[in-house]
Amino acid sequence: MGGQHPAIGVPAPLPLTTIGDIRAALRCGHGFPGDREAFEADLQHALEASSDADLRAVATVIVDYRGRLRLHQDPDFDIAVQEGIDLTARLKQEARDQWAAASQP
Repeated sequence: MGGQHPAIGVPAPLPLTTIGDIRAALRCGHGFPGDREAFEADLQHALEASSDADLRAVATVIVDYRGRLRLHQDPDFDIAVQEGIDLTARLKQEARDQWAAASQP
């Protein structure tokens, strides 16, 4: 009983070891809007651009979408995105305030 248990409420990682796993995860709604169709298009493009001996472009697509699925599943991702949005809004407002102060006589 000394093993560690995952925290309650944190989903188990998706099994993403094959193209089929990635497709299944995208079909189930994991990932970002448009990822399902974009994955197929990107994979097709990579396959068409690759030779039989060099499938690095295909591997790059697989790694990219596996990472996107992992990001989407991370419970802290939405928090980090919101923090970035809030920071951007604050910096824009500060820049507007500085511009307004500088343009006053």
